[in-house]
Amino acid sequence: MKKLIHLALIILISVSFSCQKETEKTQTSEVVTKVKNDIERIEPPHWWTGFKNTQVQLLVKHPNIMEATPSINYAGVSIEKVHKADSPNYLFLDLNISESTKAGLFNIHFKFNEEKELVQTYEIKNRLKDASDYQGFDSKDAIYLITPDRFANGDTSNDINESLKEKTIDRKNDYARHGGDLRGIIQHLDYIEEMGFTQIWSCPLLTNDMERSSYHGYAMTDFYQVDPRYGNLEEYQELATKAKEKGIGLIMDQVANHCGSAHWWMQDLPFKDWVNQQESFENNKPLNNSNHRRTSNQDSYASKRDKKEMAEGWFVPTMPDLNQRNPFMANYIIQNSIWWVETLNLSGIRQDTYPYPDKTFMSNWAGAIMNEYPNFSIVGEEWSTNPLLIAYWQEGHDNKDGYDSNLRSTMDFAMQKNMVDALNEDEKWDTGLVKIYEGLANDFAYASPKDIMVFPDNHDMSRIFTQLKGDVPNTKMALSYLLTLPRIPQIYYGTEILMHDFEKPGDHGLIRTDFPGGWQGDIVNAFSGEGLTDAQKDMQLFLKKVLNYRKSSDAIHNGQTIHFAPFMGTYFLFRVIEGETFVHIINKNEEPITIDLNRYEEVGLNGKTLINIITGETFKWQDKIILSERGSLLLTTKI
Repeated sequence: MKKLIHLALIILISVSFSCQKETEKTQTSEVVTKVKNDIERIEPPHWWTGFKNTQVQLLVKHPNIMEATPSINYAGVSIEKVHKADSPNYLFLDLNISESTKAGLFNIHFKFNEEKELVQTYEIKNRLKDASDYQGFDSKDAIYLITPDRFANGDTSNDINESLKEKTIDRKNDYARHGGDLRGIIQHLDYIEEMGFTQIWSCPLLTNDMERSSYHGYAMTDFYQVDPRYGNLEEYQELATKAKEKGIGLIMDQVANHCGSAHWWMQDLPFKDWVNQQESFENNKPLNNSNHRRTSNQDSYASKRDKKEMAEGWFVPTMPDLNQRNPFMANYIIQNSIWWVETLNLSGIRQDTYPYPDKTFMSNWAGAIMNEYPNFSIVGEEWSTNPLLIAYWQEGHDNKDGYDSNLRSTMDFAMQKNMVDALNEDEKWDTGLVKIYEGLANDFAYASPKDIMVFPDNHDMSRIFTQLKGDVPNTKMALSYLLTLPRIPQIYYGTEILMHDFEKPGDHGLIRTDFPGGWQGDIVNAFSGEGLTDAQKDMQLFLKKVLNYRKSSDAIHNGQTIHFAPFMGTYFLFRVIEGETFVHIINKNEEPITIDLNRYEEVGLNGKTLINIITGETFKWQDKIILSERGSLLLTTKI
């Protein structure tokens, strides 16, 4: 009898325990049968499992949401802390997503009182690949920079969006929208691949709901929305996928420093310090705009006033300066960057106006991304021709103030200027060519020269053909030289067909001219070559040959760099690795000249046969070389 009672108790306890576990499972795994969207806005719009950092902070925007108590019943997801903002219309929720969390939908309940509750369905997704599999760009790549509104109009149905402020298309107006879009880039991936580019950097594609000049993309009014005039998120993802299939990575242009003045939050800012100079903005007082003294970031003598005006001033009156010292803003920007890396399978980020935000934050921002994606790449824009300032921002540089940027790549405005000055100067005692020779000699200042991005021009400066006064041989010398350096090269769309801004040099609207052939009815089509001049076709083919040779040149990617001081109006640069020597000769002489090759004996080319990568002609390296015309000579031992 005692045994029967004992057995019954065991069964009863077992059943009770089983029921309790089933109840707990039900309580922590609410089943979502219908998606609900009661809340005005939640950002990020979804998140993923499997990050090193298991925390994510949700921005919740809804009228009087401060009065609500949020709750979640989903296994592995918990609300760690609820933060109220200064505005009653915001909450910030700190979620913890444990390693055991399964992908799926769950509801966030916002209970106001016994009679009112709002529900928002949120999603946790599985990551498509491991973080270490995100491969960044490097010196093996060549980047094609595109201003999307001006490249190609692949879908005319999205040209005008009635819900946005700027509603016109006017190709005759350099500062209006012209209609280029994501579909236009997708349709011309074959052209980009055949030219020899391995990465695409597009100027921003997020919504710029500004009244005018919204085409450039840098006054963002929604950090999570693709501008509908460019297409939609699915098309952005399609671009990334189809580019990847062709071996082309996608670099996203991001802006941590500012937003557009029409950003949705500017009418109801979460905190009193969400943007810099917020009080002046809210009271319609004149704003103390940035003094643009970027050297205050490094200057040990800089006044507090100059540092403050640099970090907190608005870039321009229509671009409010984000306050990254606010921890919620800081989290917002970091999470936004990571969200786009995952969403688009990015190979890199180009960060606009890098020295303008709070520099401690920028180190934390880059550090957070690189910690999550160890093989990723980020390049920061530092518009300075001083190598000391460029070097300061690169990871690994020994800064006296101890600053560590966590930034792998910076932009080489110094070399760009040296090259233009050198080629424009009439040679006398080789003073022009000495500028690029000594410019490259400054590489000792950089922690990793080959991780710096070099370029002949971009969306903010005159086309290189304009800068070099319409001189074709000089333009070829500039392009081939930059593609030979121990650097990551970037070429702006249209540079390959000698696009220029002679009418108004430096005018941003004109610099960003439409790429011919990108619009139905264009008489000239640079994609097919129809209507191009002989000079344009020649330049396009020249660049195509250099880029495609560069793709497989280990000497250019990883070789030792040896250059010789300019001599008799010539400059010799060698890239050397076992099995391959690449030679780049710049010749500024108008008349034929003979150069004694014994000067370059140490490179070890004597008696070897080299091939001209442009003409295909062979040349035996012996006692002398006759340079018959001004321009570049590109030779390789790789037959």
